[in-house]
Amino acid sequence: KPMDEKRKRNRIPIKKAPPATGNTTTTGQGGGGRFTPQKNVGGQGGGFNRGGQPGQGGGGRFTPTRRGDKREVREIDDKEIQRKIQETQAKLSGGGGRGKSMKSKRRDRRSEMAEASDGVDNKLQVTEFISVSELANLMDVSFAEVISKCMGLGIMVSINQRLDAEVIELVASEFGFDVEFIDMEKQMEMEEGGDDEDNADDLEPRSPIVTIMGHVDHGKTSLLDYIRKANVVAGEAGGITQHIGAYQVNLPNGKDITFLDTPGHEAFTAMRARGAKVTDIAVIVIAADDAIMPQTREAISHAQAANVPMIFAINKIDKDGANPQKIYEQLAGMNILVEAWGGKFQSQELSAKQGLNVDLLLEKILLEAELLDLKANPSREANGTIIEATLDKGRGYVATILVQNGTLQAGDLVVSGQHYGRVKAMMNERNKRVDEAGPSTPVL
Repeated sequence: KPMDEKRKRNRIPIKKAPPATGNTTTTGQGGGGRFTPQKNVGGQGGGFNRGGQPGQGGGGRFTPTRRGDKREVREIDDKEIQRKIQETQAKLSGGGGRGKSMKSKRRDRRSEMAEASDGVDNKLQVTEFISVSELANLMDVSFAEVISKCMGLGIMVSINQRLDAEVIELVASEFGFDVEFIDMEKQMEMEEGGDDEDNADDLEPRSPIVTIMGHVDHGKTSLLDYIRKANVVAGEAGGITQHIGAYQVNLPNGKDITFLDTPGHEAFTAMRARGAKVTDIAVIVIAADDAIMPQTREAISHAQAANVPMIFAINKIDKDGANPQKIYEQLAGMNILVEAWGGKFQSQELSAKQGLNVDLLLEKILLEAELLDLKANPSREANGTIIEATLDKGRGYVATILVQNGTLQAGDLVVSGQHYGRVKAMMNERNKRVDEAGPSTPVL
């Protein structure tokens, strides 16, 4: 009997339990049964322990609500695509997009300047033998475009290579420019901006600057080596320990000569282009047992174009087969007469290997310097030429400077084109530290 009552108690709550919530369905609501075999139609979804709301399906794993979410994602994607298309069209039409490159901006700026200056005559005022980078800056284009134009013309150039007049005209015409070549004096006036001239009372004699040029096999290097060895102080270990491209020779009579150990044709091309005569006297070395070579003719033509006086050194007279008269005859064929033939050009027969008559050549250099009456003002700010520049790991940027006027001191500011710096230290060709450098003095 107690078991029957227990069963009865357990049976009664089950029979009187209230029906499950949501057992009636209405349009727009989810059904409420635990397991409803109905199918979801017309916004009606059979739920799983989850009541529905108007306009929504009942619960469940797959519901129309999630299909609606997918539809909203597709609409967002369409808007993003439309925005991207509008940005692309703005870039193509010239509008200012965020991703616009600097190259396109420069191209737009050049086109605007060209449109603004349609009525203005595009004319470049340049000197002969300007470099590729200088020409590009004058035309306001990149140097890569100038190099590509030169390659299209069959000319291989680099950024620092100098162009002759014909190439300058061809390249400038490709960019729509006319070229007007101006003389050196006008270019110097434009660059110096009316620099004050020195008073005659402040001028003092200065040492001549000499460049020795000639064919590589005619003894130019031997002559330079002999002059340097003869100038080494007795007992100095190692002699000249550092070669800086320029050095000064002290003669027994107390006078000095500055020699430039720079290839003659390259130096004179740059000098004629910049209008500055770095070299005062050119010594042309010719082998007596050979003839005037094409490189010798080129050196003579460069010296004549720069209006630099020449002295001819007939070398290797100690060798068998030496014939200096043959050299004089070939020079006469170039309208160059030496003094021995009644002309105005000095000449000296010598042997650089044995040191024969080298001292006579130095005397003739000093005589030519006296005729030129070379003077400078050491009391003013320094003005000179950079012979060469390198990057030293221990010292930094190092430049070989030839002072032409004024005095350069340690601590002075130096400006060369677009570059500038301060002189931290100066050394001569023997690697000795100096505090100042006067006119015609080369320093490192």
